[in-house]
Amino acid sequence: MHFSPAYAPVPAYAPVEPGAFLHLEAPLRIRLGLQQRAVANLHNHVLRAVRRFAVLLIADLASFYVMRELVRAVRDYAWFGDRLAAQLGGVLPHGILNGWQYAAALFVSLFLTGNYGRGDQRRDARRLFIACALATALPLWMTIWTRGLEPVTLQYAITTLLVWTGLVAERRAIDRIVVRFFPMYRNAAPTLFVGPAEACRDAMQSPGFALGGECRSVGFVDVHLPSAPDSLGHAVDFRGLLQRTGAEVVVVAGYLPDNRFRDVVAASLETQAQLLSVPRSIAIAGVQPSLVWRRGQPLIELTAPTLKGRQVFVKRVMDVIGATLGLVLLSPIFALVAAAVKLESRGPALFGHRRLRRNGESFKCLKFRSMHPDAEQRLRSDVALHAAYVANDFKLPEDRDPRLTSVGRFLRKTSLDELPQLLNVLRGEMSLVGPRPIVPEELDRYGYGAPAFLSLKPGMTGAWQINGRSRVSYPDRADIELDYVRNWSLASDLWILLKTIPAVLRREGAH
Repeated sequence: MHFSPAYAPVPAYAPVEPGAFLHLEAPLRIRLGLQQRAVANLHNHVLRAVRRFAVLLIADLASFYVMRELVRAVRDYAWFGDRLAAQLGGVLPHGILNGWQYAAALFVSLFLTGNYGRGDQRRDARRLFIACALATALPLWMTIWTRGLEPVTLQYAITTLLVWTGLVAERRAIDRIVVRFFPMYRNAAPTLFVGPAEACRDAMQSPGFALGGECRSVGFVDVHLPSAPDSLGHAVDFRGLLQRTGAEVVVVAGYLPDNRFRDVVAASLETQAQLLSVPRSIAIAGVQPSLVWRRGQPLIELTAPTLKGRQVFVKRVMDVIGATLGLVLLSPIFALVAAAVKLESRGPALFGHRRLRRNGESFKCLKFRSMHPDAEQRLRSDVALHAAYVANDFKLPEDRDPRLTSVGRFLRKTSLDELPQLLNVLRGEMSLVGPRPIVPEELDRYGYGAPAFLSLKPGMTGAWQINGRSRVSYPDRADIELDYVRNWSLASDLWILLKTIPAVLRREGAH
């Protein structure tokens, strides 16, 4: 389905792009701050979904029982006379709205038809009618064979209309209560708008956001220079403004230049903010669009590719089983390697190096120590060598690396130094297969793909390791890893595990 954009794709006046002096990369601290806040934002989104589900479920059951008691009042207690009571008793005999059975059928039908979703989905009268029709059909199916088709059809129609009327009235009543009494609901998601000032003001005053409820505006970010007096600032500082406002929803309004739009998308996905856009014609690689209706207004939600609940569960089960078996079967090798490391040089056998994991959090990536205890001082004492280390993607050729021990060189060549990462897998910090764990300084190498890269746990092995490993440097390495993330499947993980064994035995790119 195609929607014409709410605003012209090219504004009447061209947006003024900031000069070269403003094109600065967001500090790494801010980018990591957004990634680390992603967990809290995701937690808040889930809490709102649970709260919405609970309120609607309770209201739906209350509406059903009100309809049930109205039927009883007219049929059993003759509120409107004996004649109407007798007629209604013939159409809706005792048992048709039998308490928990119909309530359970109604809940299942509402759930399956998506009537507990976000936005306008939960107030769609047609969708509610389908759910009611399905719920009524379930308990009446067997009645057809005992009472016949004609009386059951009338009974089915009246019951469906009664329950549907109650649900529609209840859902609209909830909306009016929210608008009337909770326009600034404290648990509403803080929402940041970005775009030309005029478009942002219009979006903020539109029914989807001005009437309160799910979103609470915290202001807008202008894309023009000079910025509007009532804006929070210019889009060149979007990451900083996003972090400062604590926004959990970002709304793109009006026309944004492609490069600015990419910045907004990347920053929003880094912090797991819900990203909405007034419909516009633009393609962003690695983003999955879906349509969301809010009070009759179509919006496009842009989400990063990520694993679904069942996929996460299967992947985690595979990790736990694989790591447990690996630790048990390889325990003799662990003992031998640890002894060799300790005999050659003083210091612990295991070494934990700070790396980034899912959502930008840091963890200690465990390895058998392959370097001297004063490895960092040895490297930094030679300025030229340290510069070469940074220029070569934070690696040095073995024959030039003064940090490595003799045992360490052997461990690097055979990849035995990475076996302790099975403990990281068991603790849930890593996965058997995934993107390579990186140091914070490497994050910028992934550009706009950084949110997708950090959406999966890092792996002991992965697409980069079976495709040349250290022989493949950036930006090719980033392309390989991002392609794996965006096209993840259980089959691809199993294939990578199978290819890892011969790659390790051949020592392909081991370093």
